[in-house]
Amino acid sequence: MILDMLAASAKKRVEAAKSAISLEEMKKLAYALPKGNFCFENTLRSPGISFICEVKKASPSKGIIAEDFPYLSIACEYEDAGAACISVLTEPEYFKGSSHYLSEIKKVVKIPILQKDFTVDEYQIYEAKVIGADAVLLICGLLDEDTIHSYLEISDNLGISALVEAHTMKEIEKALKVGARVIGVNNRNLKTFEVNLENCISLRRFVPENILFVAESGIRNSDDIAILKETGVDAVLIGEALMRSIDKKAALSELKGE
Repeated sequence: MILDMLAASAKKRVEAAKSAISLEEMKKLAYALPKGNFCFENTLRSPGISFICEVKKASPSKGIIAEDFPYLSIACEYEDAGAACISVLTEPEYFKGSSHYLSEIKKVVKIPILQKDFTVDEYQIYEAKVIGADAVLLICGLLDEDTIHSYLEISDNLGISALVEAHTMKEIEKALKVGARVIGVNNRNLKTFEVNLENCISLRRFVPENILFVAESGIRNSDDIAILKETGVDAVLIGEALMRSIDKKAALSELKGE
């Protein structure tokens, strides 16, 4: 399965990273930085639907999405267009991402940044803090309950948010049990990569209103946004629809119904 491949790749990458900078050294680097102020989740609490716009070069299901990839310009365009936050793919093998992209983007935008990667080791959370991420992704389909709880504690200690991603009712229950404050429901099945917008619509009612609800994947137009707004979604994470647009500012305005 694709998710298993992504996890295996991430584990190899972490082991290689540890040989260059040990876990203890990475911890020291992370805690030497000022504690974050949870700006990612605080920003998503603004009235109306917040837009998390993704900087993504490729994906396992679609291959190369952006041959030309001026990631700094893209991030700045998102910010100028009114994005609440930016999501940056850092997974290198299947998404052609890089931690370097995130670090560089952090220098040119003022809005919060989510590191979009496949977290399989606590090392990656400390590393995310060091490279400038304001939030990390924790996938319920990849991690057991105790591990997610532990990773949430680490994130809290560093002052960064965790977007806990679910795809099923069982995973929603897991996210709630570990105390997630931000739950993202992925409309894409990470085992088959099939997409169904109805997934987040049907699961929305199971997440209490005090917990931020993010709809992820498969959002194409302002009609989809209108439906999600009516459903009570707090934020949407949009990648491919924006990355394939020549004029990203115009595309985001259109999604907003402006």
